[in-house]
Amino acid sequence: MYRVFEALDELVTIVEEARGVPMTSGCVVPRGDVLELLDDVRDAIPAELDDAQDVLDHRDEVVGKAKHEAESGVSKARADADRMLAEAQAEAEAMLSDARARAERMIAEAEDQAERTVAAGRQEYDDLVGRSHAEAERMIQAGRANYERATEDGRAEQARLVNEQEVVRAAHAEAARLLDAAQSESIRLRSECDAYVDGKLADFEDLLAHTLRSVGKGRSHLRGPAVAGAAAPFDYGS
Repeated sequence: MYRVFEALDELVTIVEEARGVPMTSGCVVPRGDVLELLDDVRDAIPAELDDAQDVLDHRDEVVGKAKHEAESGVSKARADADRMLAEAQAEAEAMLSDARARAERMIAEAEDQAERTVAAGRQEYDDLVGRSHAEAERMIQAGRANYERATEDGRAEQARLVNEQEVVRAAHAEAARLLDAAQSESIRLRSECDAYVDGKLADFEDLLAHTLRSVGKGRSHLRGPAVAGAAAPFDYGS
């Protein structure tokens, strides 16, 4: 490159010192010297300039090829992204469907358990009420039987001691006392039976309330993932 600049300087010097042509702006230069300097310039130009010119000549082709490759890469990347997004959505929907199925199954099991518990409680209540009624009826019948026996005894004694007013009154008083005692015993037993049934019903009420709260929590968890999508985990231990 130094020889190129040197030859150009010499050409400039030759042109500046050349003899001018009268009446024109031209000049007379030594052809041989000028051609020799131009050959030197041409020989001194590096080969990289020719390569650069070739690159410039094929610039549009290279740019078009690069643009085509870039567009192909973008299209492939978009296709891969769409495929991955579709796979992720399918997997999320499958997970959500599985979670909903498990939640519905748990709720169904809880409801079934609650129904069995209610049925068992009702059966136990019916049994207790039936037994209490039977016991009360038995006590009433026993009291009536005692009263009738006492009355019969009193009547027999009255028939035997017609003239003995005190004996008759005593028999009536004893019969009344026995009847009152039987009725009092019946009332006491009925009260104890009612208290026992009420305690059992209170225990059953607590169990039923706990079961219904568990069912409500399960239904709330089922509605939670449906609103939030597949982003939040579903807690099955609540």
